[in-house]
Amino acid sequence: MAVLLHRLGHSAYRHRKLVLGIWLFVLAALITCVSVFSGKLDDRFSVPGTESQGALDSLSKTLPEASGAGAQIVLTAPKGHQVTEAPYAAAIARTVAEAKKAPQVGEVVDPRASGAVSADRSTAIVQVQYPVQNTEVRTSSVDAVEAAARAAEKDGLKASVGGSVYGSKGVHVGPSEIIGVAVALLVLVVTFGSLLAAGMALLPALIGVAVGLTGLLALAPAVSISSTAVTLALMLGLAVGIDYVLFILSRHRQQLARGADPKESIALATGTAGSAVVFAGTTVIIALAALSVIGIPFLTTMGLGAAGAVLIAVLAAITLVPAVAGFAGSRLTPKPGSRAARRAADAEGSTGRTTMGTRWTTWVIAKPLLTVLAVAGILVTLALPATDLRLALPDNGSAPHASTERKAYDTISDKFGPGFNGPLLVLADTNSGTASTSSQAGAQVAQKLGNLKNVKAVLPPQPTSDPAQSVITVLPASGPDSVRTDQLVRDIRKAAPDIRETTGASVAVTGTTAVNIDVSNRLSDSLLPFVAIVVGLSLLLLMIVFRSLVIPVKAAVGFLLSVGASLGLVVAVFQWGWLADILDVPHSGPVVSFLPIILIGVLFGLAMDYEVFLVSGMREEWAHTGRARQSVIDGARHNVRVVTAAALIMFTVFAGFFPLDDSLIKPIAFALAVGVAIDAFAVRMTLVPAVLALAGRGAWWLPAWLDRILPDLDVEGTSLQKASAQASAQASATDRKEPRIVS
Repeated sequence: MAVLLHRLGHSAYRHRKLVLGIWLFVLAALITCVSVFSGKLDDRFSVPGTESQGALDSLSKTLPEASGAGAQIVLTAPKGHQVTEAPYAAAIARTVAEAKKAPQVGEVVDPRASGAVSADRSTAIVQVQYPVQNTEVRTSSVDAVEAAARAAEKDGLKASVGGSVYGSKGVHVGPSEIIGVAVALLVLVVTFGSLLAAGMALLPALIGVAVGLTGLLALAPAVSISSTAVTLALMLGLAVGIDYVLFILSRHRQQLARGADPKESIALATGTAGSAVVFAGTTVIIALAALSVIGIPFLTTMGLGAAGAVLIAVLAAITLVPAVAGFAGSRLTPKPGSRAARRAADAEGSTGRTTMGTRWTTWVIAKPLLTVLAVAGILVTLALPATDLRLALPDNGSAPHASTERKAYDTISDKFGPGFNGPLLVLADTNSGTASTSSQAGAQVAQKLGNLKNVKAVLPPQPTSDPAQSVITVLPASGPDSVRTDQLVRDIRKAAPDIRETTGASVAVTGTTAVNIDVSNRLSDSLLPFVAIVVGLSLLLLMIVFRSLVIPVKAAVGFLLSVGASLGLVVAVFQWGWLADILDVPHSGPVVSFLPIILIGVLFGLAMDYEVFLVSGMREEWAHTGRARQSVIDGARHNVRVVTAAALIMFTVFAGFFPLDDSLIKPIAFALAVGVAIDAFAVRMTLVPAVLALAGRGAWWLPAWLDRILPDLDVEGTSLQKASAQASAQASATDRKEPRIVS
C-alpha cells in the first residue's frame, strides 16, 4: 500500500492542476444537483419488524390522522380566570377555526369536544392532526398554526404550540462552528509555524468536507437522510479531514527541513503518513458502516453518511494534499533557524534538545506502575455514572426553555400530567368482525387497559376506515421518557394474549412514544454485541500492524476506558444534570439512545488513529536499537506534538457543535469532544507509554507461528522508508566514486 500511495503522491504532484480541477468540478456538479433536485430531509425514527412500527404502518392506511404528525395549541387563561368563561371560550373557537385553515391540516379537535381542559379549567389544548408524517409537514403550515395561536394572545390568552411537528433543527453552521474552525486554524499555525502551511492544510480539508456534505445532500431525493446524519457527517468530515491533512503535511515539512526535494518529499509523506491515514480512515469507516447491521434505517443512513464523509476526507488527504503541495513547492520548507526548522530537527534528535514529547514521556514512565494505576483509577471513577445509563429518544421536553414547543410541553405536564405528552395508541383488531362487534370489543379492551398499573386515563375507542379496527388512546401517569412508561408498554404487550382470549381482539401498542421506546430497546440490545465486534476488530488490526500481543490488548482496554469515561461524563451532565446550568443543558433525562453506538464507532477509529501514529514510532526505534525503555521515549519524540495538535483540532471542531439548540446533536458533540480529549491525552499519551515501559521487551513479542499467519500491512511505510534511504545512500556512493575531470 505504501508503494502505491508513493506513486499516487508523485502523480498528484505532477498533475496538480488536473487533480484540483477534478475536485472542483465534482464539487460544482454536486452543488448543481443539490440546487436542482433538492430533496427533503427525513427525521422519522422507525424500527421495521417491531409491533409498534407494524401497527403504525397499518394506521397510516386506515386512520392517517392518528399515525401522522400532530400539533398542540396550548391556551391558558389569565390568573384567576378560566378558559370556559365566555370571552375566552369564544377566542378558543376562533383559534380552532383559524387552525383549520392552515394548509395540510387534516383535523382540528376543539377542546370542548375532546375534553382536553385541565381540572382547574385554566388551560385547554386544541389538537391539530395531520394525515402526513412530520417530515412532510411544510413550514408554512406550522407558521399558520403558530399565527392562530398568536391571535388568541390578543384576546388575553397565553398561547404556545407544541407537538410532534417540532423535531431536530437540522444542519446548522453558526458562530460556534466557525469559531471551532478558526481555533483549528490557529492550532495549525502554531504547529507549523507558518500561516501559508496552515492555510494549505485547511484548504484540502474544507474542499473534502464540501464534497462529502453536498454528495450526501444530493442523495436526499432518493434516500431517506435525516438532518442528524448530515450534521454528524459535517462534524466528522471537518474533524478527520483536518487531522489527516495535518499528519501528511507535517511529515512533508519535516522532510523538507532536512533538505529533501519537494516532489520526492510529498510522495514519501503520502506513502508513509498517508498509509497510516488510510488505515485509520478505514477503521472509522468500518466501525460506522457496521451500524447498518443493527437494522434501524435512520441509524444505517447516519452511519453510512458519516462513513462516506470520512472516505472523502481520506481521498482528499492522499490526492489533494500532494497537489496543493505541488503549487507551494519549496515555499513550504521551514526557514533555516526558524522555530519550525528547530522543531523538525528536535524531532529527529539531531540538536540534542529535549522536546515536549520527550519530557512528558520521560516523566510518565519514571514510575510507570504508579502512572498506570493513577490513570486507570481516574478513568474508572469517571466511568462509574455510566452504570446508571438510560437510553431514550428526545422529545420536546429536551427543547430549549425559551422555545414554544418546550413551553407547551411544560404547561401540559403541569396542568394535565406528564403522560399527556406521551400518549400510547393501542390498535384493537377483531380481524373479521363487524363495526358493532369491533366497537363492543374496543370498549372491553379499553376497560381492561384501564386496570393496568401506571394508567392515568383511557379515552373511548376511535373507529378507523377498517370496520374491524378501533384505536384506543392510553394516557400514562408518567412522562414519555420514564422507565414506568416503558414498563407500561411491556405490561400491555404481556396482557395481549389474555385480552385476545376474553375480548376476541388482538392488540398492538404504537404511537410516537411506543416507537421511540422500541428504538431505544433495540439499540440497548445491540450495544454489547457492537462493542464486542469493535474490540475484536481492534485486537486483530493492531496485532497485524505491530506484531505484538501486549499492544492490542492494551489498546483495547484503553479504548474501553475512554468510552466508559466519556459515557460517564455524558450521564453526569445530561442525565443527572450536573453542571447543566453552566453548560446550558435545557433538560436532564435519559441519554440519546444512539449516542453510545455513535461514540463507540467514531472513537474506535480515532483511537486507532492516535495509536498507530504514536506506537509506530516506538516500534521503529525498537527495531533499530533493541532498547525497550528508550525506544518508548525516542518514539514519542517524533509524533507527540502532531498528535497533540490533531487531538486539539478534533476537540475544538466537536465542541463547536455543542452550543447548538438541538437535543440530538448537543450530547453527541459533547461525548465526542470529551472522548477525543480523554483518549488522546489520558490514554494514548500517558497510559500507553507507561504500559509499554512496564512490559519492556515483552511488549514487542509475538509467537512465531502467529507472526507467520498474520499478513504484513506495513502501515507506516517502513519498507518504503528503507528503500528511499538505500537509494539515497547508493546515490551518494555513486557520486563519491565518479572520477573528477581536470581540465
